[in-house]
Amino acid sequence: MVVCVFGSSGTEIDKIYVEQTEILGEKLALRGHSLMFGGGKNGLMGAAARGFTKGGGHITGVAPEFFKTGNVLYGSCDEFVWPESMRDRKKYMEDNSDAFIVTPGGIGTYEEFLEVLTLKQLARLSKPIVVFNINGFFDKLLSVIDDNVRDGFVRAQTPELFKVTSDIDEVIDIIENDNYDIDKIKFYD
Repeated sequence: MVVCVFGSSGTEIDKIYVEQTEILGEKLALRGHSLMFGGGKNGLMGAAARGFTKGGGHITGVAPEFFKTGNVLYGSCDEFVWPESMRDRKKYMEDNSDAFIVTPGGIGTYEEFLEVLTLKQLARLSKPIVVFNINGFFDKLLSVIDDNVRDGFVRAQTPELFKVTSDIDEVIDIIENDNYDIDKIKFYD
């Protein structure tokens, strides 16, 4: 299975996030999964890639060519895909991954998560989405989603479209066994 991992590229992240993401990457690789990610060497992107490298997994980095400057890319990818834009980057990862794991991150990570969630809500994607909630990182965002459901701005079924856990083994179990029925999704009333 090709697993897309979204996450921070930041360099000043508490080591608990880095350690947990690296362990996750290694365990996924040891289970025979491949990594598809944004190609960065820093932050949780780099941690996932290092974990996959330790576990002997195949790694595909995906980044627009303008990332080639600045020494920000993970140098041990098995392959690198160079889409034209950030939008093309996301589309490539969405189309060529079998599951999505969202690790802690900033605006770009939120955007990637919300895009795949929106696609799933619109029945354009049926792949597993797991929020890896290390140290309760996503609690506030999840609370906003729940508030929006309560207030009628987000459909009540939306929280059912993704899973949340802080347990590495549960993350893996979810992506390997999630079989959400796309036909249950009604994006129109």
